[in-house]
Amino acid sequence: MQNARYVNQCGNPNELRNRRMKRQSAAHSGDTRRGKRRRYAAWRTYVWNLDFPYAMFLRRIGALVCAVVAAGGATAAASPGAPSVAPPGAPHTYGPPRAWGGTEIRSLDPAHIAGVASAGSAGRSQVLSNETTFTRWAYVDQIASIYRAASASSTRIGRLTWYTPDGFSSIYLVLRASWNATGQEWVELRVPGRPNGRTGWVQRGALGPFHLTHELLVVNRERLRMYLYDRGREIWSAPIGVGKPSTPTPAGHFWIDERFKIANPSSGYYPYAFGTTDYSTLTDWPGGGVVGIHGPYYDPQGIPGRISHGCIRLAVSDDFWLAEHLKLGTPLHVV
Repeated sequence: MQNARYVNQCGNPNELRNRRMKRQSAAHSGDTRRGKRRRYAAWRTYVWNLDFPYAMFLRRIGALVCAVVAAGGATAAASPGAPSVAPPGAPHTYGPPRAWGGTEIRSLDPAHIAGVASAGSAGRSQVLSNETTFTRWAYVDQIASIYRAASASSTRIGRLTWYTPDGFSSIYLVLRASWNATGQEWVELRVPGRPNGRTGWVQRGALGPFHLTHELLVVNRERLRMYLYDRGREIWSAPIGVGKPSTPTPAGHFWIDERFKIANPSSGYYPYAFGTTDYSTLTDWPGGGVVGIHGPYYDPQGIPGRISHGCIRLAVSDDFWLAEHLKLGTPLHVV
């Protein structure tokens, strides 16, 4: 009965199929607006059902790959051995490589080019640094004598230098500015070298523009920990190795005057080293016995401990972190 009814309605068993084919042909024809609308609707359906999920799939795959790479870098930095690849956030280096400590290093700071110093503020005296929440420092613009008092007639106690013992541009931590009766400006600064802890005065024109930092690095020899502060707030701490009882790390107020990357992963200083103005008890050490901050020097298990000739040692992962956050000119308090 169904077949008879179907024949009576269509006249031909194939009539229904023929009509459907004609409608489809008309729908895809470019001569009718209805055909264009149907093609547009079909295109939207294709994009939604195929392209969009495919794009989301690619995006998820890309995010997964990035997460795996980042996790791999973090794991390598945290491992006791020396990683061969720096993490994505590693600081930028400047200038050509140079030899240091039996390995190759590159500076984390650009070399200074002498220029015109900025004008001082009006007044008779001005505090430039409290060495806790704000500290200013400057490069050398011209070699000049350092005096005991703010006067050229006072005793000379030294001279400014262009370079540190390791060949980087010298910087000086400045404490106070003072103007004499004739309006000449003098600047009190900390003087690197033995004996530790000296201060002196230079004419303002001998120094370049002042740079400002709000950081403070503290080395606590009793607790065997290092602390980094920003505007008086502790933001990080890590265990450290300090000088042995026979060669202790000297206490006092100093500053970071060098930052550089160690190129050779097999070096004991790897991955970064920081020069300080603290001078150790060893006078015959290369470079004059400057206390440095660097990697574990082949003894990561000795941290924390009293294991060095005066230098301050960090685990590899902590050394990586410090290189990303510690700025040039940051005051260092060894207590």
